[in-house]
Amino acid sequence: MRKVLVFACVLCVDIIIVYTLDLGGTLLKSRTGNLDYNLFRQWAESALRCALLSAGSVLYKDASDPLIRRSITVHCFIGSVYETGRLALFDNYRLDKLNSWLVGTVAAALACLFWEITLPDTNGESNGKERKQKARVLFIRVIRLYRPDYLFLCGAFVFLAFAVLCEMFIPLYTGKVIDILGSHYQWDNFRSAIILMGLFSLGSSFSAGCRGGLFMCAINSFTCRVKVQLFGSLVRQDIGFFETTKTGEITSRLSTDTTLMGRAVALNVNVLLRTMIKTLGMLYLMLSLSWKLTLLMLMETPVTGFLQNIYDTHYQRLSKEVQDSIAQANDAAGEAVSGIRTVKSFRTELGEAHRYNVRLMETHNLKTRRDTVRAIYLLVRRMTEVGMKVAMLYYGRLFIQYGQMSTGNLVSFILYQSDLARNIRTLIYIFGDMLNSVGAAGKVFEYMDRKPEVSIDGDLQPSDLKGHISFQDLTFSYPRRPDHNVLKNFSVDLKPGQMTALVGMSGGGKSTCVSLLERFYQPKQGQILLDGQPLQNYQHKYLHSKIAMVGQEPVLFSGTVRDNIAYGLPGCSMERVKEAASKANAHAFISNMEKGYETDVGERGNLLSGGEKQRIAIARALIRQPQVLILDEVTSSLDTESEQMVQQALACCPTQTLLVIAHRLKTIERADQIVVIDSGEVVELGTHQELMDKKGSYYKLRERLFTDDNTANQDNEKSDTIKAQ
Repeated sequence: MRKVLVFACVLCVDIIIVYTLDLGGTLLKSRTGNLDYNLFRQWAESALRCALLSAGSVLYKDASDPLIRRSITVHCFIGSVYETGRLALFDNYRLDKLNSWLVGTVAAALACLFWEITLPDTNGESNGKERKQKARVLFIRVIRLYRPDYLFLCGAFVFLAFAVLCEMFIPLYTGKVIDILGSHYQWDNFRSAIILMGLFSLGSSFSAGCRGGLFMCAINSFTCRVKVQLFGSLVRQDIGFFETTKTGEITSRLSTDTTLMGRAVALNVNVLLRTMIKTLGMLYLMLSLSWKLTLLMLMETPVTGFLQNIYDTHYQRLSKEVQDSIAQANDAAGEAVSGIRTVKSFRTELGEAHRYNVRLMETHNLKTRRDTVRAIYLLVRRMTEVGMKVAMLYYGRLFIQYGQMSTGNLVSFILYQSDLARNIRTLIYIFGDMLNSVGAAGKVFEYMDRKPEVSIDGDLQPSDLKGHISFQDLTFSYPRRPDHNVLKNFSVDLKPGQMTALVGMSGGGKSTCVSLLERFYQPKQGQILLDGQPLQNYQHKYLHSKIAMVGQEPVLFSGTVRDNIAYGLPGCSMERVKEAASKANAHAFISNMEKGYETDVGERGNLLSGGEKQRIAIARALIRQPQVLILDEVTSSLDTESEQMVQQALACCPTQTLLVIAHRLKTIERADQIVVIDSGEVVELGTHQELMDKKGSYYKLRERLFTDDNTANQDNEKSDTIKAQ
């Protein structure tokens, strides 16, 4: 509101200055009627008005705003610009002083409004510079990633330039053919024009095809290379990164953003250069045909930019909302399909269908709003184009009538004008699309440049590793809950050749100890030593070849049984695979399969039962002959025979350090050391008999474990009896 009041004051002062100058120039007007002198005097008056108003704005703080300064400049000089153009074009219609001032005021206000909408000032000028600098750096970095594809790009740009040059001359020779047919027909001229048109068309088509093919080769090569680099960076990240980052974001970076990065240089620069070359070339040819019609046609450009800016703002916002709505609908469908057993057991098929329908209707409504915005934009844009073409045809007829251009030249000009309007809209759009592409590159580079919080830069690889583990005063909290300590001053030793069992209530911190030993996370305080050396000092690959883990819910990968057992061991012999499978009591059921060890396990091993997957996972750990073996509730999915065979296999490694998390009493009783954990702290430590004699936490926990174990055994006996009957 203050800017409006300031601008009104500026207009009042300006009208006084205008009439003062007009009165002062009355005597000079009567003395000379020279058009050049009058035009010079008008430009001088404009400069004087601009200087006086600018000087006044310096004295008043609110008038020093960039918008006010621009408005003063445009307002003072637009009348002189109009008068100059009028004299150059027609020289037959002159506005008086007051009308000229009013027209100039309205035109200046519209011009400043257009400027503010398309190129608004930002309060944080330094932030704007930083963003531009960041975008420039990202763009240069993307170009450097294209280095292996420079040969494709250079060839594509050569064909691009040749295709554009050929394409620009086709409308020109079309007009010449019309002139030849409309005037005295001469076969030689007609034949030459047709041959040249054909050659230009053939050259344009051939070059455009080569250009597109080379650009697509460069884009595909770049996208594949960046995806591999990004995926390599992702798999090196710590587990905390995946817990705090949504899976959808990661897949979006791998699929969508890497493709946008490829477009940032190859596709967008292709369109940008092609459009700019065509625009400049067509402007030159149009000026040579009729510079007056060219100036008239260029009046459409600010209107087109203004409409495109408004349209982009609303359309992009609604498009984002549509994508979010589609994602929500997909989530609803995915939840229902993945939980179809629960849906059917509670008979909520109709409810899930209704929930999915509600999501789809939200998407439909958003799409309707988005398409309505597009329809209105297209309507206004087409009306603008029609108005400009009507004006162009009207003045073109006058120029033909006065002999200033031929009919063929007018046809060529119309063809150029149609292409030029489309090219201007493309230029306006492509800059925004390039910024979006560079923004996508920034997201990809953010992941590629991220350093894992868990260091993997160790280089220690001793030839003889005993496997003595020492947890020293560990304090740890998960990244998603940094204020909640899962372990508190946790200390315990795992000695070689001994089996250590971790017991305690769920959520006590047992699995967290395993995760820290596997170097999935970095503890907040304390450290874990392996043979007296911190874990981070060991070479990453060496460490995980000496420490192997089998989880409660093992993960198998799509592929054969052999591939899963020998996972991460390229060139592993079939004998080693079978030996490990025999130790895990898996060889028998694998041999009974139709293809044996070449049987496909399916996605995530879904073609196998839980016990079969568990035994294959155990074989995958045993084949590495690790010095430290971690078993996290592995016996829960094994029958008694399999558990005994696994125990016998483990007994064959007397120097191995074994860490077990289990709830079966028989497994716990065999442990050389039992560690009772409660709320992240070591409550009791000792053998089974020692802890039973204390009658403390383990004794109470053992009563519960024994009861649960008995109940489970009774249930199994009942199940076997029913099957026998």
